[in-house]
Amino acid sequence: MSDANQSPDDGNSASKKPHHSNSLTYWIAGAIVAAIAIALTVPNVATHFEIGGELFLRALKMIVVPLVFTSVMCGILGLGDVRKLGKPGAAAVGYYLCTTVLAVIIGLVVVNVIRPGVGTVDQAQLDKFAQKDTQPHQVLRETLAESSGLSEKLIGDVFPELEVNSEKAPGVETILENLALMLVTDNLFGAAVETQLLPIIVFTIAFGALLTTMPYETRTITTLVTEANNALLAFVMALMKIAPLGIFCLVAARFGKAQAEGRFLDELGQIGWYFAAVVIGLAIHALIVLPLIFWIVRRENPYRFAASMSQALLTAFSTASSSATLPVTLECAEAAGIPKRSTEFVIPLGATINMDGTALYEAAAAIFIAQAIGFDLTFGEQAIIAVTATLAAIGAAGIPEAGLVTMLIVLGAVGLPLEYIGLILAVDWLLDRFRTTVNVFGDSIGAAVVGVTIPDEPS
Repeated sequence: MSDANQSPDDGNSASKKPHHSNSLTYWIAGAIVAAIAIALTVPNVATHFEIGGELFLRALKMIVVPLVFTSVMCGILGLGDVRKLGKPGAAAVGYYLCTTVLAVIIGLVVVNVIRPGVGTVDQAQLDKFAQKDTQPHQVLRETLAESSGLSEKLIGDVFPELEVNSEKAPGVETILENLALMLVTDNLFGAAVETQLLPIIVFTIAFGALLTTMPYETRTITTLVTEANNALLAFVMALMKIAPLGIFCLVAARFGKAQAEGRFLDELGQIGWYFAAVVIGLAIHALIVLPLIFWIVRRENPYRFAASMSQALLTAFSTASSSATLPVTLECAEAAGIPKRSTEFVIPLGATINMDGTALYEAAAAIFIAQAIGFDLTFGEQAIIAVTATLAAIGAAGIPEAGLVTMLIVLGAVGLPLEYIGLILAVDWLLDRFRTTVNVFGDSIGAAVVGVTIPDEPS
C-alpha cells in the first residue's frame, strides 16, 4: 500500500490506544460524592466553587469544534473510499432512530403504569402556574441562559422558536424545518462560535468524502488532519488529569445552589413520583435495552463495556452536556476497543442527533403534565406525543436543559397548556444529568454497533 492510500490509523502515533486509567474513574466518582456531600451540608460555601467548574467546562467546550472536525475527517479518510460510507452511515442513522423510538415507548409505558401526575400535585401548585404572568417562552430563555452560560440573545439565535412575545408552541412543521436548516449553515465559523455541530459534521463529511477521491493530491492535508486529531486527543487526556477537581467544582456549585435556594426538596416532594418515573425509564433503557442491543450485535459483555465508558458517563452527569463530554467519550470508546474509524464518525454525529434520554423524558413529562391537570389523552394523542418527542429530541441542542425548549413542541402537539411546563423546572436540572448520561451511553453503544459494519482495513 502506498503512503497516499494509508488510512489515518496507520503509523505508530495514530494507532496507539489512549491509556484508560481506572484510578481516574474512582477519583471522579469520589469527587462527585464529595461535592454532593458538601453541597448538602454547607451549600453557601459550595456555590463559591462555580468559577472552578465553569473553567473546566469551558476547557472541554474549547476543543469540541476542532475535535469534531478532525475526528470526523479522520473517520471518513480512514474508510479509504467514499463508497464505503454508505453501509456504516445507514447503520448509524438506523440505530439512532430505533433506539430513540424504543426510549420514547419505554417512557410512555412507565409513566402510564406509575401515573405520577394523578393525585400528587395539589391544586394550589397548579393555580400558581396557571396565573403566572411571565410567558413560558421567556422563562425558558432565562433558565437556559442560566444553565448553559449563554446570553439570552444567543439563546434566541440558537432557538428561534423561543420568541418572547409568542403565545403558541411551535408545531411539528417547525421541527422538520429546523432539522433541515440545521444540516447546512451560511457561515461555518458562525456555527463554530455557537457550537452548532451538525452543519460542521455535514461539511466535514462532504469535504472528507471529496478528499478520498483524490488521495495523491491531498496527502499533506490528510497528514495534517490526522496529526491534529492525535494532538487534540492528547490534550483531552491531559485535561482529564484535572477532571476530578473540575467535576467536583461543577457538581458542588450546582447542587449547592439548589440546596441554598431551599426549593428543590419542596418541589421534589410535590413531583417525586414524576422524578422517579423518568429515572426508572432511563434505567430500563440504559441498563437493559442498550446492553441487549450491544450483546446481540457484538456478543460481548455490555456491562464490562459500560465500565470502560465510566469516565465519559461520570463527566456527562457532571456537565449535563453531551457536546462538552464529546472529547472524553471519544477517548473512552477508543480505549474500550471500538474501531477508531467508527468512534470518529459515529460518536460526534450521535452527540448531535442521538438523544435517547431526552426523547424518553419529553414523552414522560408531557403525559405527567396532562395527568396533573386532568387532561385525558387518547391513544392517538399519546402516539402523537411519541412521534413529536422522537423528532424533537433529534433536533435538541447538546447544551444543558435544551430539552426544555423542544418540550414546547411536544406539549403544543396535543394542545397542553404551555405554562404548566413550570411544574418540572425545579427538578429538571438534576434529571438533565441523568438523561445526558443515557444520551452519551447511547452514543458509545452506537459506535460499537456500527463498528461491525466497517471493514478492519481500507482497501
